[in-house]
Amino acid sequence: MGDKPIVHVPITKVRGGHTILQQDELAVEEPLLIRVGYYFKDRFQTRDVSVTMRTPGHDCELATGFLFSEGLVRRREDIASCHSIGVAPSQEIQLDLNAGVDFDFARLERHFYTSSSCGVCGKTSLEAVETAVTCPLALDGPGMEAAIIHQLPDHLRAAQSVFDKTGGLHASALFEHTGSLVDIREDVGRHNALDKLIGGQLLAGKLPLANKLLLVSGRASFELVQKALMAGIAIMAAVGAPSSLAVELAWRSHMTLIGFVRAGQFNIYSGPWRIRGSSVNEVESTA
Repeated sequence: MGDKPIVHVPITKVRGGHTILQQDELAVEEPLLIRVGYYFKDRFQTRDVSVTMRTPGHDCELATGFLFSEGLVRRREDIASCHSIGVAPSQEIQLDLNAGVDFDFARLERHFYTSSSCGVCGKTSLEAVETAVTCPLALDGPGMEAAIIHQLPDHLRAAQSVFDKTGGLHASALFEHTGSLVDIREDVGRHNALDKLIGGQLLAGKLPLANKLLLVSGRASFELVQKALMAGIAIMAAVGAPSSLAVELAWRSHMTLIGFVRAGQFNIYSGPWRIRGSSVNEVESTA
């Protein structure tokens, strides 16, 4: 399938009692092996870190964002290079760290809280994230107008070029507090989309993202909130619902977490003080 995010396939479309043979466009899903090159006792070596199913494109950003959100990469200066392994289309990516970077491979094994099906209790998961976060959120961070948040789903939808053709991708987007779009990434995996977005910002030297709003196209899971906190994002919004553990993590971390952003409405689950607007103020004063 190459490195393109879309593939054409023949389908039989049924409409009532009629069938039509035509071509359809699907979002590509392919495996990617993430490998890390690092120095240990002055010897350069490599380790396979993870295999993820992703939409091809922005693979270095994906690897960077994944390693950053796991606490294995802390800053742009940790990274020496990133390159594909083998001939194109490659399904392996290697991210090399600079000498002197303390690469704790065992950290991945200790941080098994990142899987929502692991069965770890909520308290353990929350404490693990709180220990890893290096950019705690300020209580007096910048706010955002409620009227601007109402407009964000339309801006996100307009920017989802691959979704327009396939209908099969998640998206993560960064916005200024004025509502202007900063950047967007799409992927079949919602975690991958956010890793690509954060990885791109890290490689550009723009972390932490305290002055930006994150909007995700699906629900707000614990894992997505964790990744956003690692990037220093103070306001996170989702088109869908948040999970209970996501809300608890956002509340404990002083993040503003918003869900069900659609059709002129949204719910604030934590950090309402960052959202300005008469309707928000009215609810706060009568609650």
